[in-house]
Amino acid sequence: MSAELRITLAGAERVVAAGTTYGEALEADGRTVVAARANGELRDLASPVAGGDVVEPVEAGSADGRAIVRHSAAHVMAQAVQELFPEAKLGIGPPVDNGFYYDFDVKQAFHPDDLKRVEKRMREIVKQGQLFSRRVVTDEEARAELAAEPYKLELIGLKGGAADEESVEVGGAELTIYDNLDPKTGELCWKDLCRGPHVPSTKSIPAFKLMRSGGAYWRGSEKNPQLQRIYGTAWESREKQEDYLKLLEEAEKRDHRRLGAELDLFSFPPELGSGLPVFHPKGGIIRKEMEDYMRQRQLEAGYEFVNTPHLTKSSLFETSGHLPWYGEDMFPPFELDGTEYRVKPMNCPMHNLIFRARGRSYRELPLRLCEFGSVYRYEKSGVVHGLTRVRGMTQDDSHIYTTKEQMGDEIKSLLAFVLSVLRDFGLEEFYLELSTRDDSDKFIGEQADWDEATESLRQAAEESGLELVADPGGAAFYGPKISVQAKDAIGRTWQLSTIQLDFNQPKRFGLEYQAADGSRQTPVMIHRALFGSVERFMGVLVEHYAGAFPPWLAPVQVAGIPIAEAHAPYLQDVAKQLRERGIRVEVDTADDRMQKKIRNAQKAKVPFMLLAGDEDIAGGAVSFRYRNGEQKNGVPVEQAIAEIADAVERRIQV
Repeated sequence: MSAELRITLAGAERVVAAGTTYGEALEADGRTVVAARANGELRDLASPVAGGDVVEPVEAGSADGRAIVRHSAAHVMAQAVQELFPEAKLGIGPPVDNGFYYDFDVKQAFHPDDLKRVEKRMREIVKQGQLFSRRVVTDEEARAELAAEPYKLELIGLKGGAADEESVEVGGAELTIYDNLDPKTGELCWKDLCRGPHVPSTKSIPAFKLMRSGGAYWRGSEKNPQLQRIYGTAWESREKQEDYLKLLEEAEKRDHRRLGAELDLFSFPPELGSGLPVFHPKGGIIRKEMEDYMRQRQLEAGYEFVNTPHLTKSSLFETSGHLPWYGEDMFPPFELDGTEYRVKPMNCPMHNLIFRARGRSYRELPLRLCEFGSVYRYEKSGVVHGLTRVRGMTQDDSHIYTTKEQMGDEIKSLLAFVLSVLRDFGLEEFYLELSTRDDSDKFIGEQADWDEATESLRQAAEESGLELVADPGGAAFYGPKISVQAKDAIGRTWQLSTIQLDFNQPKRFGLEYQAADGSRQTPVMIHRALFGSVERFMGVLVEHYAGAFPPWLAPVQVAGIPIAEAHAPYLQDVAKQLRERGIRVEVDTADDRMQKKIRNAQKAKVPFMLLAGDEDIAGGAVSFRYRNGEQKNGVPVEQAIAEIADAVERRIQV
């Protein structure tokens, strides 16, 4: 009689026979449920349960389930590539947001036709239903089996210490290889060094598609060989994949780089260098409106504006900690008068100098300093992307100095302030991410300070009523942070505003204030970027609105369209009245026909069009046309102006 084991399943204790697999215990079909979570750890369905296990199903549509489906699809892709290109050497193949990739060392870059061949072979492997079979190996056994895979051999040396994407290979305490086995004969079809887990068989990958290929440096370093990366997507159902592909199609229409060129907002001259945009007059209007709005809101909230230079002696960033902890993201130094200088990546060290410039009293706190400060960061060329990842940017930066007693209330009011500003820009759905310290050596300061700072942020986040998601290890080197994650019009999430709590920089700069009892105390420092950067936030807004900005942000708010040339002077007078109300208006006096002028205004995504002909002029009216094509005729000029001014003032979309 076989031994019995007690496990906890769905919150209830159960007795199962020794040798029972997680799949059997869960009665999993390998499609809806693709893996198990035992005592918090992900496990293959084919693995045997252990006595005392607390077992939960991992559904294909969950975050973990999707990652497992996608990582399994990456293995299938790698198998297909090596069958079609036998000389290909394997890099890594992790799941990523919305998909997966695998890196290969091949003689020539992949062609689109190659991807079609690979995808066809993948479908054959999936249909075959090959089994994913896990086995533990020693370092020596792994090296012997993978002797022809130089990149895998390198990863073997990272066992137990790998991070991020490499953890899918060797992130555990032991090495494992996954064999893909023929379901009928049990013969080995392919194998890969992998931590797992995987779906039970290739038939458990219901939907996938290869997207594109491109170059990628091995382990992300430009010092390493450049490999060829194939990207794909995989989902728990064909319907979910179709929804995602439609989202991509919509996202392509909204791509801010394309719309920026079409609407004449900004450009990226190659003469300036990668990641250094310039803003054209229409883009400059949007920037000005954004910045003017933020200046007014900050003045109303008790902020004080300061200005700091673009460069400084390198020693300032030694004091702040940026050079030793953030140096790889800074531009190289240059020498001036025998001293090493840097362009600044952050404004906070200079704001600390302003605080330190004279004695401070507790009566001045909270002291809220803010600046639209230009900063420069050496982003790798592979990650520079339009306005959303640049090398030169303007931060709507603020540093708030408080006592510890004020700290909690200040964070709560600051979070409410941030959310109200984002809502004025038309963003409505949010969740919060709390980035904390982990056990690595990339953080400075005492653990007790971190614990206090983290708890203060947690309390403020929880009191906001928004969903709070943990981000272990994602903190800045000097302190934990809350990030506001906002959903745009098509459901994508963008990290926008950040609030960071810093006990360390005030100590490093020797900042002090005189307390009520006459003692000298160190203030707490709160870092706050509301837009993140003006450039990135504008890129997000372009995509959120698909270029059709609400009237208050639109570069041209009204287009005057005369039905015939003789009607232009009348519309010029209407335009004069609009400008007196602060409205941006242009009258189209080109030789084009009226219908083409309307199409031009629609293409430029102008919110309002005012048309005028003989009847309109006789009645002191205009034909009022909206961006969506609706039109009201015979609207008195005064009424039309009032409606436009009201929409701008209330910051509504039309």
